[in-house]
Parts: sequence; structure tokens; C-alpha cells
Amino acid sequence: MIRQGKQVLYMLPEIALTSQVIRRLQKHFGGYIGVYHSKFSQNERVEIWNKVKTGELRIILGARSAVFLPFRDLGLVICDEEHDTSFKQQEPAPRYHGRDAAIYYASLFGAKTLLGSGTPSVESYYNATTGKYGFAELLSRYGDLILPAIEMIDMRKVFIPDKPRHDKIILSPQLVEAVNEVISRNKQVILFQNRRGYAPYQVCSVCGWIPQCKYCDVSLTFHKLSNRLVCHYCGTSYPPVHSCAACGSDKFTQRNFGTEKIEEQLQETFPNARVARMDMDTVRGKNAHDTLIQQFEQERIDILVGTQMVVKGLDFDNVDLVGILDADGLLYFAEFRVNERAFQLMEQVSGRAGRKEATGKVLVQTSQPKHPLLQIVQQHDYNSMFNEEIKKRKEFSYPPFTRIIQITFKHKFREVVERAAAAYANALKQRYGQYLVGPAEPVIGRIRNQYLMELLLKLPRDGKTINQCKKDLLEHTAVLHQEPSYRSVTVVADVDPV
Repeated sequence: MIRQGKQVLYMLPEIALTSQVIRRLQKHFGGYIGVYHSKFSQNERVEIWNKVKTGELRIILGARSAVFLPFRDLGLVICDEEHDTSFKQQEPAPRYHGRDAAIYYASLFGAKTLLGSGTPSVESYYNATTGKYGFAELLSRYGDLILPAIEMIDMRKVFIPDKPRHDKIILSPQLVEAVNEVISRNKQVILFQNRRGYAPYQVCSVCGWIPQCKYCDVSLTFHKLSNRLVCHYCGTSYPPVHSCAACGSDKFTQRNFGTEKIEEQLQETFPNARVARMDMDTVRGKNAHDTLIQQFEQERIDILVGTQMVVKGLDFDNVDLVGILDADGLLYFAEFRVNERAFQLMEQVSGRAGRKEATGKVLVQTSQPKHPLLQIVQQHDYNSMFNEEIKKRKEFSYPPFTRIIQITFKHKFREVVERAAAAYANALKQRYGQYLVGPAEPVIGRIRNQYLMELLLKLPRDGKTINQCKKDLLEHTAVLHQEPSYRSVTVVADVDPV
């Protein structure tokens, strides 16, 4: 494409991935490349914007927002790790999906699009196997290495003396032994836990009261480094609670564990190992993630613990062991994509091990070792997961067989939002009754002092119904807002929510 004088957009889901990929691209293409993402200042972004517009930059490496750059002559779009949920913009509007927007953008230029993933999303794989997309499969791992062996550790059988029963065990003896063995061979370890902070919630031992956010219906996460309780939904932070608001007791127990607590325990268990943590709290600056990844590449860190940032597409030669510390936390969500997500995360994180020599190993801590999905992960069997999922999606009318529009209503009074959602649903019922689910309160019913109600539309995949529905939704929203008592209700429509 560069020889033809065309431009290339290379999209990645996470800013953390750009630092590794940019070094590889620069090795091949030199100064043709620009990087674009939200950690850059306004001035830096304007500079890249202008260089793309004039055609000075041939390759742009960027996160989802790079799809809005003013390309002159786009020839190719590469969307790496296309299954990743980070491609979807949640708040604020526009709630677009970077991958889908890029496919459409490429079609305007008549450009080619390449989606790449080791664990494709069910929708994309379905499109590839039914002939809508072209399909190329790489059936062997780079360098002909075999995928690492995955072992399940049954946490119900793990017993550590002197540990209270309700305390969740962070590191099982098998994992500790494996980490010691790997470090003794001068190899590296990645540990994955999809929760940041120190303790996701604390409970009064006497009456069971849990400190909650004033503005959201969620428990507060304790961050030990800053010694604050933080709400991960609205960002409000509070001083630590020392006495129970319900019974006055000062006895609290911390339940579950986040990356901060794991880091602390690792430093105690392996005093001679160099431990680092990679999550939203440690990679705040523009170059923070790059610095951390380079230190790990240069083997100045022995154990890296992190949230899903560490599982995505990073390539480290020296990692011999990967530990998933709480697989159960990935398997239970009220979400139709839960099995697909859990498979992708576990399969992706296991792919970080043994990338240069065939000695990699993955240890999964779970109290459900016989869970059907874990059996599939153990076999690295994407096709079984896909076949199982596609059957259920067809039976219950979910994508890729339908298009979903989620309508969320927000208001500071619960009664108002409930009435508004019911009125809106009644108006839709005449035409879309068979496709309508709800209204219902979501799992977290209040965020930022706004009560929420949700409606779900599962529409057939024909353009006519979807276009008509779009017009109807706008019309019904306008009608709802004409009613004085519902004027202040916020209505948010999200197409293809992730």
C-alpha cells in the first residue's frame, strides 16, 4: 500500500499495546509512522491530524479514536485484537465501535480491511465462516511452538493453616512452588486478576454492613497506597471507615483481593523477586505503560501482576508461567457474552507463556474446575466454544442473529425513571412487542446519583427494520420529553452494546 502511495490505519484496542508494536513497525518502515491516542496533548494531536491530512504520514498506529483522522487516500485498515471490548466507546456519545466504524470507513475509500485475533469475537467468526468476510486461519503458533499446558487448581481443596476460613486464598501452595521454580531458572511470571485496588469490599464482622458509595449502588474498593476508599464507577474517594454505620462495631474483614493486595503478598512471599503491578492506577502518565513494558522486556522485573492490560497481545520472550488467580470472577456475570469473554481473557493470557521455548505453563485457580468453559479453555478449543455459543445465541435471539439496541433511562428519582421507562415501552409495544425485553433495573441500579432503567430491543438483521426503529426511537424520545414530568429524564440509546 505504501508503494502505491496509499495510507494505512493500524488499530489497537489498548494504548498499552502501541509501545511494543510501534518499535516493530519503525524497524521496518522508519519515519512513515505516526501514533495517535488520547494520552497525547491537544497540540500533539493537532500535529498528527495535519500530517495525516496532507498525506505526510503513511502509517497511523492508534486506539479507537484514530478512525476519525482525515485520511487522504486510505488503502488498508488493520484492526488487531478485533474481539477486544475496548474498541467500543461507552461514555460519552458517540457510542461507536472502533472495529465496525473502521470497516465502514474503509468501504468509503474502497480500502481493504484486515481483522486479526487469536480468539475472534463470535460475530466476526460467524461472518467469516458464512462467507461474508474472507477467512484465513493460522493453524500453527509462531515458530511452531505448542500452546502451553493449562492446569486447574481446585481452591476448595487448598487449605492454609492459621488462615481465617472466609479469607480468600490469593496464592495456592502449587502456584507458589511453580513461581519459585520458574524464578530459579531466571524466567518471568505474569499473574492476572481482573480487579484493581487492595480489597474490592470490606464487611462488618458483626452485622454484615458494607461501605457503599453515596452516589452509586456499589461497594467501595479500598486502595491501600492512597489509604482511601474509592468508587470505581464515579471515581469519588472517601476516607477509610473504622466503625460500622449500622452497629458501631470496629471489626471489619476485607473480602476478595485486587492487584494491590496481590502485589503486597508477592513481596512477602518472594522477598528476593522484583515485583511490579500494571493497572489503571500505575500507568497514568503518557509514557508510564511504555516504561513498565520495557522494564519487563529487559528482564528487570521477575513477576508482573495486572488486570486485563497484561493479557492483551503483549509479546515477552522470557515468560514461562502465567497464573490466573481467580477464574471464578470471570465466569459469573449477568451478560449474554460472559462465556465468550471469559474464554477470550483466559486464552489470551495463556498465550503470553512460552513464546520462545516450548516450556510455558498456565495455572488457573478456581473453585469450579469442572465448569464446562474451563474444560474448553484447557483444550485451547475455540471451535467448541464458538459452536456452543452460536447454538444458544440462535435459540435466544442474540447477535450475530439480531441487532441489539439498549435504551437506558436516567433520573435522580426512582419513581420518575420507572414510570418513564414503562410509558416508553408501552409506546414501542404496538410495533416492536415481539422484539422487546424489559423495562428492568440493571444490576447496578444507581450511578452518579441517577437511577437507571433499561429496555432491550432484539431486532432482525434487515436494514429496513433497523432504520425504521431508529426513526421511531427518536420520535418516542421527543414525545416522552414533551411530558412535563419526564422532561428531565435522560434517554440513551446504545446500538450493539458490549
